[in-house]
Amino acid sequence: MKKEDMQIQDLFDTSHTIAKLLFERNTYPWEILPKIGEYITSLGALLPEDEYNRMGKSIWIHKSVKMPPTACLADNVIICKGAQIRHCAFIRGNVIVGEGAVVGNSCELKNVILFDGVQVPHYNYVGDSILGYKSHMGAGSITSNVKSDKTLVKVHAEDGDIETGLKKFGAILGDFVEVGCGSVLNPGTVIGPKSNIYPLSSVRGCVDGGCIYKKQGEVAEKRETEEA
Repeated sequence: MKKEDMQIQDLFDTSHTIAKLLFERNTYPWEILPKIGEYITSLGALLPEDEYNRMGKSIWIHKSVKMPPTACLADNVIICKGAQIRHCAFIRGNVIVGEGAVVGNSCELKNVILFDGVQVPHYNYVGDSILGYKSHMGAGSITSNVKSDKTLVKVHAEDGDIETGLKKFGAILGDFVEVGCGSVLNPGTVIGPKSNIYPLSSVRGCVDGGCIYKKQGEVAEKRETEEA
């Protein structure tokens, strides 16, 4: 994947997120990560009171959402219409959960935007990441958001590295991405729209849209019958 293919308009249909304006103000999606918390507090103050319940200073939950008593929410959270928050979900803060999205049993989210229809349904950790429209994380798959040597994360494009200036940066999933069970998306991973990641994969770098990632160095382009 080249640098020009990693821009916001190449990865997402931003009509499927309440954070549409935030995306329109930036070029690359990881530029948004340090701005999520501030955007939530400004947007939350504008949400209609007849649709959203406000909890504490900066948590807004749509009235259609049923919140289990075992869920734990920190500050700066917006949960949109029809989302499902399940048993023991841990939403640590600076999180937008889109319409109809699923945050499942024992999942943990931190500094994340989930577009509408995203599913992180079973034992997932998603930190400092953006998941596009109707993307799906298989059971036990996670985003690793800090390098083991604690250096700043780079995005490794085909035509050179991009310095992000971020110590914490998990993964960017384009629209309709499917991540197989038990996979690890290493820091700075970018996956193009409509791609599939095999179960138990360790993904480093970038994956073009419309591909099947089998393992490092083995990536196949999807056929039309596979996309149907």
